[in-house]
Amino acid sequence: MSPGAAGPVAPALDVDALLLDPATQIVVCCGSGGVGKTTTAAAIGLRAAESGRRVVVLTIDPARRLAQSLGLTELDNTPRPVGGIDTRAGGSLHAMMLDMKRTFDEVVLAHAEPGKAEQILANPFYQAVSSSFAGTQEYMAMEKLGQLKASAGSAEAPWDLIVVDTPPSRSALDFLDAPNRLGSFLDGRFIRLLTAPAKAGGRAGLKVFGVGVQLVTSTMTKILGGQLLTDVQTFVNALDTMFGGFRERADETYRLLSERGTAFLVVAAPERDALREASYFVDRLEADGMPLAGLVVNRLGRVAATGLSPKRALAVAETLEDGGGPRSATNAAGLLRLHASLVSTAERQRELADRFSRSHPGIAVAHVPALGRDVHDLDGLREVGAALAQA
Repeated sequence: MSPGAAGPVAPALDVDALLLDPATQIVVCCGSGGVGKTTTAAAIGLRAAESGRRVVVLTIDPARRLAQSLGLTELDNTPRPVGGIDTRAGGSLHAMMLDMKRTFDEVVLAHAEPGKAEQILANPFYQAVSSSFAGTQEYMAMEKLGQLKASAGSAEAPWDLIVVDTPPSRSALDFLDAPNRLGSFLDGRFIRLLTAPAKAGGRAGLKVFGVGVQLVTSTMTKILGGQLLTDVQTFVNALDTMFGGFRERADETYRLLSERGTAFLVVAAPERDALREASYFVDRLEADGMPLAGLVVNRLGRVAATGLSPKRALAVAETLEDGGGPRSATNAAGLLRLHASLVSTAERQRELADRFSRSHPGIAVAHVPALGRDVHDLDGLREVGAALAQA
């Protein structure tokens, strides 16, 4: 089907209406890698700020593109103000990048029992887990998002809109599983074995649980070593007393993400694999009952002279080349072939985008044309934001 052929028309995604609605408090951008997701999140944040919203952009993606495009030398776990924006409408813009270890440390300092925080922070097993444990990034993303929302509106945290830039992969939505995964971890058999002696009162506890627990402990000591096992048990016991509240906060953040004040935007490129990933994100969000605002199809090809079809352009090019004319004719033939290639690419991309809409009727879509250059500054982000609003 060509771009002009009849077919179902996807509803247009009204980005400005979404961003200017004061009820919109969180926008989550998700998608696979290489589709312009980080640029989209930054452009949305900038456009909202220059329209009067007070915005903080949180990236969970460890890449440095967000800092570069916002004119910052670096981003860390503390929201930093972004300069150079138009504040006449009363808006502001902050940006930060999730540091999962620092966020974990903040949780320990804020919620550990008095006198226990430094002991936990110095624990070798904690130091390893807080940096590399599977799922730590997702747990801390939920924690940091909850912190940003809880502090919103204060003098130190003036934002009223949080824009989240998720990791560039299917794991981008793993943070939605954080509460359940944390609960499974804390309630698991291995954790119960490690915490059993402390909960039951040392040696007396071991007698209660019998020879089986002693055998397991003895075996783990031989495998892990006595000191490492002690470090693990100390860490797990700290988790048991400290993270009951963490699970509750993660559950609360999950509920927050499912409410009307949150909007998920799925970002894709007009390519088969990227749109297949977009379908996964859409299906996952709908299955979880998350508020999906729509799809952003980035870098869609466009050609001004669409009246000249690829077939006709190639035919004319062949005629010019066969005629053996002057150099100008050869150059013209090359331009015609380039035109044919660009139009064919644009038609193919539009058909892929239309096919997605036919498979997901009712999903609002914004088609953002390719800019033809990399976006690395505020002016580029403004151009992307304007294209999003007009798409």
